[in-house]
Amino acid sequence: MSKKLDMNLEKEFKTVDLILKSDAETRGVDAFALSLIKAERQIRRIFTYLMFQFPCFNLKHWKGFRKVLSDDNKLYFDNFLKGINEIWPQKIETLIGKEYATLYKKIEEATGYRNKIFHGQLTNEKLKRSDLIDLVNNIKKWCNVVAIAAKKNFGYDGFGRNSYRKNSKEIYQDYKIQINSLDDYKSFLKKVGRK
Repeated sequence: MSKKLDMNLEKEFKTVDLILKSDAETRGVDAFALSLIKAERQIRRIFTYLMFQFPCFNLKHWKGFRKVLSDDNKLYFDNFLKGINEIWPQKIETLIGKEYATLYKKIEEATGYRNKIFHGQLTNEKLKRSDLIDLVNNIKKWCNVVAIAAKKNFGYDGFGRNSYRKNSKEIYQDYKIQINSLDDYKSFLKKVGRK
């Protein structure tokens, strides 16, 4: 990887690494599926962290905040990326830099494979274990560059267990939008949930 591996990333991917080191016949597909879940969760956590920075939210709101998100079953990886881009003054692409296009393309490719695999379908590519492990490495690299950019710009890498926390700075003042209630949050989620 071109940049130093984020320490929280190492902890997050410890299970993936254990699977890859095992002699399990399905270690390629198992590590692949788990890696993609971790990448999707990282982006969702960064999104919720950014949203939670608004002054209208604090720890007494976290259950309602979480419920609004869980009630919307049309939010996926790209929706959370879109949400981050709608909030922050710079797009994720800009924050990550030149590696973004290549790594994002790999995430899209991996998501397509995962969707087929999860539905018991075959991919046309006849993926081998080595192909799946290559995808794991690309997903891990994506997570690393996202973690570094997010930590630098937002103060949170997306791997900390609690995304419902405040930054020591009032970063929401730099946002392109303002949210003043759970209803505003719900409306924003509907907006980013549209294709």
